Amino acid sequence: MVLAGGRGERLYPLTRDRAKPAVPFGAIYRIIDFTLSNCLNSDIRRIYVLTQYKSTSLHRHIQFGWNILSTPLGEFVEVIPAQQRLDEHWYQGTADALFQNIYTLQEERPDLVLLLSGDHIYKMDYREMIAHHMEKEADLTVAAIRMDRRLSESFGVMEVDGDGQITGFQEKPEEPKTIPGDPEGILASMGVYIFSTETLVRRLVEDARSESNHDFGKDILPSMIGKDRLFAFDFRRADRGGTGYWRDVGTIEAYYEASMDLISVTPQLNLYDPAWPIFTYQLPHPPAKTVWIEKGRVGTALNSIISHGCIISGGHVKTSLLSPNVRVHSFAEIEDSILLEGVDIGRHSKIRRTIIDKDVRIPEEMKIGYDLDEDAKRFTVTESGIVVVPKWIRL
Repeated sequence: MVLAGGRGERLYPLTRDRAKPAVPFGAIYRIIDFTLSNCLNSDIRRIYVLTQYKSTSLHRHIQFGWNILSTPLGEFVEVIPAQQRLDEHWYQGTADALFQNIYTLQEERPDLVLLLSGDHIYKMDYREMIAHHMEKEADLTVAAIRMDRRLSESFGVMEVDGDGQITGFQEKPEEPKTIPGDPEGILASMGVYIFSTETLVRRLVEDARSESNHDFGKDILPSMIGKDRLFAFDFRRADRGGTGYWRDVGTIEAYYEASMDLISVTPQLNLYDPAWPIFTYQLPHPPAKTVWIEKGRVGTALNSIISHGCIISGGHVKTSLLSPNVRVHSFAEIEDSILLEGVDIGRHSKIRRTIIDKDVRIPEEMKIGYDLDEDAKRFTVTESGIVVVPKWIRL
């Protein structure tokens, strides 16, 4: 069960017209592709995706890009939109999203439920975690990763005993319990859960009858401590990247930094591993190309990701990511930027530390990312100075 209904308000304006899991990432992917690819590479092929907020593009992407499994063999990636199935309310929280679809569990009757978030970037073999869950005869297993304690207000923080059993849980605490022997580290929940189905159904029903936030981190997990067998699972045991790389790209800064990670000389997240491919949907664009080596016009791309369909026509691209079908015209300069599909950069324009959403045409001689006060009059500018140009804007 993949939770993919979040608003992603901190990623605005990239989430102005789409759900957070549908935000493009890594030039050719959507964020949700990483979670779904982990499932397929882990031989998990019965997948429900629960959606709610501005889900049209997400539904379309899954329909076109993930209709690759065998229905006769009982394999599927199926979208379940929010339906107000039980009353007049939409999903009130992550636990309520599952409770409103509890009939699906009753129909499928699985022994275990793998509960995932559709908006994280990582590579993980869930089979290792499932084996650990069964070995411990656990009711719930939570994937855990070490994070710096100063980030505690963004995560659920676990306490465990010597056997890895969870003895305490704090949701986004200001003063977190640190890892024994590591006063600067916390054991953070990754939002990856394995439940024994019987236990999950029981706890969802109890939560639905209570006055709570109907959230797994705030309500379900704390209520299970002392009642059920809860264990933490070290993400490093199942990390298929080998570097412990996991990112919640929930803010513009986090999204930008994770994108820039991909163009480092030796990226922590390897997109080129044939043993663990990241699947997605791609239109049949022609190959990328650079043109012009005359009269001062040289099409160049350095330390960058250039997607199919891109044409760098006498412009300069450096440390940037270009999604499919991007055009960079003569004498334009692109640096430390992310250009999404269909962006057109006019001649002599200069773009720096900027995210430009789909199908935006930048006029000739425009500068973005050089005068942040001026940029803030028209675009979103973050505290760290990243400029975000929304899709379809007319300049």
